[in-house]
Amino acid sequence: MKSDMFKLLKNGICYDPEFVGKKDILMVKDTIYRVEEHIDEKAFSDVEVIDCSDKIICPGFIDQHVHIIGGGGEEGPGSRIPEIMLSEIVSAGITTVVGILGFDSITRSPRGLLAKARALEEEGLNTFIYTGSYEVPTPTITESVISDISLIDKIIGVGEIAISDHRSSHPSTDSLKKIANGARIGGLVGKKAGVVHIHVGDGKGGLDPLIELIENSDFPLEMFIPTHLNRNKTLFYQALEYAKGGGNIDFTAGQNDGTGISVPEALKLCIDLGLGLERVTVSSDANGSIPGSKEGESGVGKAVQLYEDIKNSILMSKLDMAEVLKTVTANVAKILKIYPAKGTLKKGSDADVLVLSKDGLEIDKVFIMGEQFIEKGTVLKRGRYEDLHEVIK
Repeated sequence: MKSDMFKLLKNGICYDPEFVGKKDILMVKDTIYRVEEHIDEKAFSDVEVIDCSDKIICPGFIDQHVHIIGGGGEEGPGSRIPEIMLSEIVSAGITTVVGILGFDSITRSPRGLLAKARALEEEGLNTFIYTGSYEVPTPTITESVISDISLIDKIIGVGEIAISDHRSSHPSTDSLKKIANGARIGGLVGKKAGVVHIHVGDGKGGLDPLIELIENSDFPLEMFIPTHLNRNKTLFYQALEYAKGGGNIDFTAGQNDGTGISVPEALKLCIDLGLGLERVTVSSDANGSIPGSKEGESGVGKAVQLYEDIKNSILMSKLDMAEVLKTVTANVAKILKIYPAKGTLKKGSDADVLVLSKDGLEIDKVFIMGEQFIEKGTVLKRGRYEDLHEVIK
């Protein structure tokens, strides 16, 4: 019987996320130990050799916007979405998530968010969270954004603060400055990203409240992550101008209802219009509510939509694979300041690895911190209560 300590991925076509050609990757426990053209398995007495011929190997996806304790609530108690399950996340090729609270900070709380993140971590997933919610003043655990980020290991920023949305608190520039200051100081003291993750709604203002904040303050542009920027065409083109000025922009997967711009289309437009994808990220909004055209028609965001949109960007929009992969790996990791531990396949990086079929880019294997969660597209490890959840369904 082979040890779980050494796993050797052989002969895979490797993207780290840059294309680096055919490589062998040696994982030792939870770390990538070597990435070379050839690693001799005979040098190890207890290595598990995993043949990745005709497979593509890339970093596991980082999803920076997941409602891990459930979103919704806009249509009353019955519209509260349940907590997300482990298998939904890993079966989408996602190895790291950032949990968010969102709209409902009345029946849910940052404390509950932290507990769920720790539960998913116990099940094997990499997890972080944002303190706060749509609301301003925003809820926290220690009664301070600064101390939440400084002192609580999992908290890397604040969000999702809502602007240009009828559900937001319509925060003033001074209110946003105070939140940004808390994130900035907390990040410096805690040696974290200290980002401000901003929900941008369909409202008339678009990105204007954020732009006004930046123009009237000295905060570094890199600490702000506005999201949902492909929800409508007006907002999308405003986002392109914002990114040209050096800002980060995040698109939401699953925007296929005709009112917005799908991720494959949005990424292609960024390239065709000369912006490129260096400041672009994509997230799923998984487990969040998707408003319908009529009351009671709301849907639920799915983690798998992130994978589908990335796959379609490569296969259908014919975009460069390395550039597209960056939007869910290295770009995200750099913004969140968890690179190069996350978002790449280099010596010393965490062993978060996604193996895809060469033809069709179907998910074949998923490793998180060296532990295998997916084999031939089948989930090997499920969450603690998933079987009970299936029975209830």
